[in-house]
Amino acid sequence: MSERTITISPITRLEGHGKIEIFLNKEGNVDNAYFQVPELRGFEKFCEGRKAEDLPIITPRICGVCPVAHHFASTKALDAAFHVDPPSAAKKLRELMYSGYMIYDHTLHFYFLGAPDFVVDPDAPPAERNILGVIKKVGLDVTKEVIKHRAYGQRITALIGGKATHPVCGLPGGISKPITEEERQEIEKMAESSVEFAKFSLRLFDDVVLKNKNYVDLILSDAYTLKTYYMGLVDKNNKVSFYDGQIRVVDSEGREFLKFSPSEYLDVIGEHVEPWSYVKFPYLKKIGWKGFVGGLNSGIYRVGPLGRLNASDGMATPLAQQEYERMYETLGRKPIHSTLAYHWARLIELLYAAERCLELSRDEEITSKDVRNKPGSPGEGVGIIEAARGTLIHHYILDEEALVKQVNLIVATTNNSPAICISIRDVAKALIHNGNVGEGLLNKVEMAFRAYDPCLACATHFAVGQMPLQVNIYDHNRELLQTLKR
Repeated sequence: MSERTITISPITRLEGHGKIEIFLNKEGNVDNAYFQVPELRGFEKFCEGRKAEDLPIITPRICGVCPVAHHFASTKALDAAFHVDPPSAAKKLRELMYSGYMIYDHTLHFYFLGAPDFVVDPDAPPAERNILGVIKKVGLDVTKEVIKHRAYGQRITALIGGKATHPVCGLPGGISKPITEEERQEIEKMAESSVEFAKFSLRLFDDVVLKNKNYVDLILSDAYTLKTYYMGLVDKNNKVSFYDGQIRVVDSEGREFLKFSPSEYLDVIGEHVEPWSYVKFPYLKKIGWKGFVGGLNSGIYRVGPLGRLNASDGMATPLAQQEYERMYETLGRKPIHSTLAYHWARLIELLYAAERCLELSRDEEITSKDVRNKPGSPGEGVGIIEAARGTLIHHYILDEEALVKQVNLIVATTNNSPAICISIRDVAKALIHNGNVGEGLLNKVEMAFRAYDPCLACATHFAVGQMPLQVNIYDHNRELLQTLKR
């Protein structure tokens, strides 16, 4: 078989930099596949020596997609490090702003990054399999609603956080300013509209995906099925929580495996290293690292929308709870191990975020001026929050002058990185046979990682700012067969 080069355009729909290498055996079937992140992230090191209060401003620069998550994970870590509990109103304002972030982020992924595979078609030509293809399918009126409600989420973030991207409001012990009654009323109206938009998005998913037998079969297929543990923040009733709570882990049968507080994360999570990637591979210490395999005997777990729903006993708002129950009834089990079900879970969370935003905007305490308590002496703190892509951990150790001595970050995509590697390998093995590789088939391999909404800008970092993705396919003699470059 001769070497040939295929150029895929437009660029793949993920955030950051990555490379896939697929190795074929002598029959032309997949022997193994690797998802590599070849660039180094250095935020932990260049945060050292900084003033502690600067970290909620510095760390959101890790990523322009989910800076709000890093901002509040950092702020919560400083709450713990300075031994201060924010006032109730400050916690509610943080969560209100965070709900706005979830609205715009989940809207972005579903319509711009995920929908081209479903609303258009996974086998459609690349020139059509993008946001323009989605617009052609759903129409301009729907597209205007998508843009409007993504802007609403950013507007809510800006009103409270000071800026829609890279907010500046979080302080140890609270938040920088209260909101006015006029701002509260504006947020309430946007939240009301966002609830209706989320309901519409779920109806669209019903019409386009769930009523298409081929799509449902694809979701439930063995190629996209991976049994793992699941992790996510939950409230006192084990309902999904984005902002605060304990971290709950369930096993692949849905049984509670453990529950822990942020300060205990190092007792629970270990990080494995492979020489072919700069991304670390977290695992549950109680089970240990057993390689890139799923199941009860593997310490690999998953986070993010599907991980959160699987790890919980439900949603804390009524409409989202109805959709939660419907998803598990439709797909027939809990936990759901179908990787492509991440897209459905994401829309259920969009509805929850909008409902929670509306609840908080109507809370009588939300305009209180009591939004900060005085910090104590510096020490060590861990902040955990649910980023759109999953559980995000910030861990800081401060010296007596409140300068940063040590930083450890485990971001959502890092938590998911072992499962992403397995998912890509399993789909490649299921679909590539006898050396036959087509454009639509390769897109279905990409769909395995796209479901996770990976943010490799968070998981690793490349200083030049390029966005390369390269897929290398090797034959059984490890000779290069195909190279796909973006």
